[in-house]
Amino acid sequence: MFALALALVLAGAGAFLYLRLDSTLSAALDQGLRTRAADLVALVRQSDSGLRESSQRWQEGTVAQVLDARGRIVDATAEAPRRPLLDARSRTLALRGARLLNRQDERLLALPVRAQGQRLLVVVGTSIEPRAEALATLRRELYLGGPATLLVVSLLAYWLARASLRPVEAMRSRAAAIGGEQPEKRLPIPRSRDEVALLGETLNEMLARLELALQHERRFVTDASHELRTPLALLKGEIEIALEDGQGPQALRTALRSAGEETDRLVRLAEDLLLLARADGGSLPLRKERLELDQLLGGIAKRFELRARESDRQIRVVPARLTVDADPLRLEQALGNLVDNALRHGDGMVRISATRAIGAVSLRVSDEGTGFPEDLIGRTFERFTRSDQARTSAGSGLGLSIVKTIAEAHGGSVQAANTGTGGAEITLRLPLADSATTARPRAES
Repeated sequence: MFALALALVLAGAGAFLYLRLDSTLSAALDQGLRTRAADLVALVRQSDSGLRESSQRWQEGTVAQVLDARGRIVDATAEAPRRPLLDARSRTLALRGARLLNRQDERLLALPVRAQGQRLLVVVGTSIEPRAEALATLRRELYLGGPATLLVVSLLAYWLARASLRPVEAMRSRAAAIGGEQPEKRLPIPRSRDEVALLGETLNEMLARLELALQHERRFVTDASHELRTPLALLKGEIEIALEDGQGPQALRTALRSAGEETDRLVRLAEDLLLLARADGGSLPLRKERLELDQLLGGIAKRFELRARESDRQIRVVPARLTVDADPLRLEQALGNLVDNALRHGDGMVRISATRAIGAVSLRVSDEGTGFPEDLIGRTFERFTRSDQARTSAGSGLGLSIVKTIAEAHGGSVQAANTGTGGAEITLRLPLADSATTARPRAES
């Protein structure tokens, strides 16, 4: 395609150059004839001078005749032929006005003039062979130089294209070799800081993100398998105990009760995984409505009151007359996970409070325990992230991830930190409800 396009361009340029030279030579030839004819007209009007006596003034290859109205030669230069340069039809046209004519290999200019008491025709002619030779020379050069130029430029363009596309081919080969088994590989980047290098850097950044996503997915699958393995093994053990011969009613009820607890744990884990999967797909449903936070926080404290009393702990709610537009079930789930996490891994009093910030409401759940380990605080909200001590508990490591998912679905954020007294504190920020609007439930899907 490139060679064809180049051939068309060269052909067009050659045709333009040829026509341009032809036009320029023709214009120069006609201008020369007009200049000589003007000199001849002035000479003819001087009746005492003849063309033969003034022949030294005319260039070689130029002829001139003075004809009367009948076509007889009145005067002529020495090089002019003995017969008239114009035939009868050409004379008739020339007597009406100046005419440029072609006769064989000559270019003629005929001008009517009145001199010596009669109507005369001044005819000047010159050979067109120099013009024809110049055009022929140009044609030969175009016929020879055009294909040679086409060949040289095509080969050069092919070499440059191969050199330019060599980095692209190297990146393509490396990309074909990158798979799930070796996601850490990257594309080679050329040394030149051009568009190809920028493309390679962009693709490498994309591969890095894909590698990170693949690592998260693999870790998610591994952790999920580990979390599912424990309750399934316990459930299988309890079922086997219940099926053993000689088991009394009490032992059977105990085994079935334990199996039911493990089943509940599996159900919760499956629901948590389903919620996270739906959030990853961007389809976490929310049914927002205007919520009074004092009522919501009091209900959560009451729900965990018995559990806190069993561990000789207290849950304290700090009143705040604030409202938010949120899904009550999801927000209660998120705050419940925070309180559950504080009761499970913290110590001392669990404090639940709500404060107003600029355009947002901050919901805080804190305890008086040892706080988050330093190596864990940056990964608190990652899925299946638990400290070594927490891995022996019944939690799945998904509670705080669900909190983050619910907060972001509401357009908020969540942050974990250690308090100055040594406990852990998690802050959930939600947009503040607009007091000028009326609360109306709204379904999003």
